[in-house]
Amino acid sequence: MTTSVDSTVQGVPGTASCVQTSTKATFPGFKHPLDPLTPDEMVAVSLAVRKYTAAKTPIKAIRFITTSLLPPPKKDVLAFLGIPLSTGIKPEPVPEITRQAEVDFIDVVTGDSFNTIVALQNGVWEVETLEKLPDGVQPQISVEELFMCEQIVREDETVIRLAKEVGVEAHQIFADGWALGYDERFPKNGRIQQAIVFARTGEHENLYAHPLDFIPVVDIMAKKVIHIDWPPQFARKSDSTSSESSLDFATVGKEATLKKPTTAPPPLDGSTFDKPARNRIPPPLESQDFLPDLIEKSNPDFKIRSDVKPLHVVQPDGVSFKMDGHELEWQKWKMHIAFHHREGIVLSTVTYNDEGTIRPLFYRLSLSEMVVPYGAPEHPHPRKHAFDAGEYGMGTMANELALGCDCLGQIHYLPGAFVKHDGTAFVIKNAICIHEEDHGLLWKHTDYRVGGRSHAVRSRRLVVSMICTLANYEYVLNYYFYQDGSAELEIRLSGMLQVYPNPEGEPTPFGAVVAPGISAQYHQHLFSVRLDSMIDGLKNTVVETDVLQLDAPTGSLHNFAGNGFFTRETPIAKQKDGARNYDGEKDRRWIITNPDHQHPASKKDVGYAIGMKGGICKSMAKPDSWVAKRAGFTQSDLWVVKDKEGPKGSRIWPSGKYVPGTRGEHQEEFITSWVQGDDNLIGEDLLVYMTVGATHIPRPEDWPVMPVELLHVSFKPCHFFSANPSMDVPGANDSHSTAAFQDGGSACCSNSD
Repeated sequence: MTTSVDSTVQGVPGTASCVQTSTKATFPGFKHPLDPLTPDEMVAVSLAVRKYTAAKTPIKAIRFITTSLLPPPKKDVLAFLGIPLSTGIKPEPVPEITRQAEVDFIDVVTGDSFNTIVALQNGVWEVETLEKLPDGVQPQISVEELFMCEQIVREDETVIRLAKEVGVEAHQIFADGWALGYDERFPKNGRIQQAIVFARTGEHENLYAHPLDFIPVVDIMAKKVIHIDWPPQFARKSDSTSSESSLDFATVGKEATLKKPTTAPPPLDGSTFDKPARNRIPPPLESQDFLPDLIEKSNPDFKIRSDVKPLHVVQPDGVSFKMDGHELEWQKWKMHIAFHHREGIVLSTVTYNDEGTIRPLFYRLSLSEMVVPYGAPEHPHPRKHAFDAGEYGMGTMANELALGCDCLGQIHYLPGAFVKHDGTAFVIKNAICIHEEDHGLLWKHTDYRVGGRSHAVRSRRLVVSMICTLANYEYVLNYYFYQDGSAELEIRLSGMLQVYPNPEGEPTPFGAVVAPGISAQYHQHLFSVRLDSMIDGLKNTVVETDVLQLDAPTGSLHNFAGNGFFTRETPIAKQKDGARNYDGEKDRRWIITNPDHQHPASKKDVGYAIGMKGGICKSMAKPDSWVAKRAGFTQSDLWVVKDKEGPKGSRIWPSGKYVPGTRGEHQEEFITSWVQGDDNLIGEDLLVYMTVGATHIPRPEDWPVMPVELLHVSFKPCHFFSANPSMDVPGANDSHSTAAFQDGGSACCSNSD
């Protein structure tokens, strides 16, 4: 078969060739066109790439970074599944769909990065395109590279010497690899990480309790430490060093001055391993454990609570959902659930059966990006603004979930897989958890008049969840679906705070002391949730709705009691108006509507309202900051753009397809450029990006492990159904419920009266 090779490839001879190096597939065809690549498929794709590069390019050694399904065109997927482009019309003819994979890899010899598309034709995987990425463009940092960073740091003689100076032995050194972030002192084409270094004094002991006072910079391709950064110290204003400083933080209510005249990074013109112009800070050594058995050893008075009785989730007749591969049906919902190395859970082709009519709702819903910017301005702390999706991948950090621990009840798990450096697949057996849970009352009413009768309906929800551990932090992603046609993404934040040593008496103007000698810096978690909407079809409009007081004054003819208020609806008509912000005074909300379909009674366009009140969060970084240059999505609460498809034009990643090492270039690939121009947004195939987050001002109660903090994005039907769609949900009548105490009395549910 003839495959064309992209003419932009540098150092690869030829632009089109007859390729005989192919790999036969030994696995069945897909059930759903969006099914993720199986582990066997990943291996076959890797072999095809290896054979092609060996035969047709000068590449000698490959390090695979990512391998994933390249989705077919949206309209082809909908036609294949029989989902109409608009509710009430016939689906499009069923097309032929070619299964494709997209691979990012690195030439181990040169350090160059490549992207390739591999297609499956008649059971054979073949390379279709191969493109060298521009210099400085880096694919995602792999899990193996993060481990490599730690190993390089632990074996480095300078790091060992510096640790020993503050009482830490070589075997006690541990490090979290981080993307370098933004640092113009280092070459763009380097594959470089910064290492946050800690000491561990016991096998399972909490290493984050013992932060070290320096930050190595590691070249992963050269496998060596190339620089050491030293964060400066603060001193009280009364200290003699304060006169040497030009930076005064008294205005923020802290008696603090920086012991260094600038927050800018120092030049690299001297030794890269110079000692700091300050005294070293030994790490705090007190145990700050989170594992109960270790806490008991260090604190004999610690006891696990003994008054917590068992609480079981029991479904004697089994679950109410059905699975067919990756496709799920529950109540009236139907959806496809997939694992993605970058986004984690991806929900696609979500429909709702409305009295026999299949109504499309969401084509694709996922967490497309997130950034965690820290608020300390002194170098090198500003480099700490981790893109946990784009730089590392939420999926590659997914936990292996456990019954009765991470999920309760009767559970169905879906696996996840991502490629390893050698082209084989790393499999997470229980990556995605699916189950049902009670959610309190769905609705109730009591007729209190003669012969009063009540009816109560309990809410049951379907949960699709994943837990990701990214070094110190945990993120719990819960997608909820309800019996009233609404849906929700809940993000739970937990895990360990990112900390730095804090000498006794040193001020912390940009953080909080959470334990003796330990400071946790202020930071934010900002998420970009991507919704590819298809509310009753692909022709959608986003309407901005403000709730306003009636202008007429109290006592006037039109507002005599002074209580009047109304709504003002404004369609977002042009792409240049696609960046929107929440207005609390106007109780602003947004509704994704379909102008081709109206409610039979209200005559309003059918739609789904977006709820973001549980996560609206203003970015604290300045609009021209390093963070804003790289994470422009944080500058608005809502973004509305037209969809584009194709491997070179897809609008999927709001901070660009390749995130590590970016410094604000390639802005045409960022969401901030997608909202330029006069393109029409009325009745179009739209993408809606929602920015939600939290500003974390750490507390001692967040230490050593943070209780969960919750963020919410909800989707609620608005003029979509003719009436309450949950009227047919059975009434509450749980025969297993009993009185808590013998003298507590009992009463039966009156639904059947």
